[in-house]
Amino acid sequence: MKAILMTGGSGTRLWPLSRKSAPKQVRPFLDDKTMLEHTWNRLLSGIAAKDVYVATTKDLAAQVRRVLPRLKTSNLSVEPVRRETAPALALALLKVLKDDPRATVVYANVDNHISDTREFHRMLGVAEHAVRKYPDRLVLLGVRPAYPETGYGYIKMGGQKVTFGKDEVFAVEAFKEKPDLKTAKRYVASWEYLWNPTLVVARAQTLADAYKKHAPKLWKVMEQIAPHVGTPREAAAVKRWFPKAPSITIDYALLEKEKGMLVIPADFGWTDVGHWRTVHDILAGDKDANVVKGKAVVIDGKRNLLFSETGKFIGAVGVEDLILVETEDAILVASRERAQDVKKLVQEIERRKFKNVL
Repeated sequence: MKAILMTGGSGTRLWPLSRKSAPKQVRPFLDDKTMLEHTWNRLLSGIAAKDVYVATTKDLAAQVRRVLPRLKTSNLSVEPVRRETAPALALALLKVLKDDPRATVVYANVDNHISDTREFHRMLGVAEHAVRKYPDRLVLLGVRPAYPETGYGYIKMGGQKVTFGKDEVFAVEAFKEKPDLKTAKRYVASWEYLWNPTLVVARAQTLADAYKKHAPKLWKVMEQIAPHVGTPREAAAVKRWFPKAPSITIDYALLEKEKGMLVIPADFGWTDVGHWRTVHDILAGDKDANVVKGKAVVIDGKRNLLFSETGKFIGAVGVEDLILVETEDAILVASRERAQDVKKLVQEIERRKFKNVL
């Protein structure tokens, strides 16, 4: 199996630690390693380093090389301008197609926390079996929901297609956007719904065929680049043609249009590290615990996240569900329940032209 690792996100919900010049994937949040390092190390416990491809942007390429010294230079796919996930994946896919169009490839995002690496790789193996049985299908890994999360998309399962031992493979019936709380509770109560971590497993050529079918304008751009991949002309071709690609996510470009996809329910401790509340939940252990990164004392408080990058001491009295993140030039104070809205705060900061803190 080969892997394409996506590292181009901006991480605005994790401001002020995540910035444009150093977004969340190249910053340490959970410990002293970056999310990019954690994802790389997780993949390498079951996939050879030579078979891992990384998609990133021109602005982050040097940082990716620094964080991942074992990454083959030829396996780094660099977007000259920022686009959405569909063009980024397509550009990296050209490298896999050049090396082995019959390879099975997994598309994975860098901003995921997975607590059970062994089970993660076991489920990748199950997905690979499904791809061998159905080589013209895209196979998704879905996560059994642990609680009614309103910040994730969901996959609705249809009829069962096949089993591999204890693992069942289902048809994908529909994708559901981020629901309200009432709907999320209904999803969790039903066996039919899974969290969608956008973990896609398929033959490289099958994925390319899906692009040709559902995103022909985008793929025509890639066809201009493809002959030059692996040659001295590659960088120039990417610089010339990639900006012509439409900006569209993989969900809208392919997944919501492709028919006959399969999904495998899994449980390997997956969390999308998308905002500060998830950072707290991963590190807390106990749901009422305070999480402190740096030096702090909390009296009569619960479920707080106090994060000091500079080492400045923090004291807190009688507060609950508070997020306080301190860096050299900025402080974030937010309710834990409003962690998703840090993105709105960043948009307002940008509108008011406080560019020095972005």
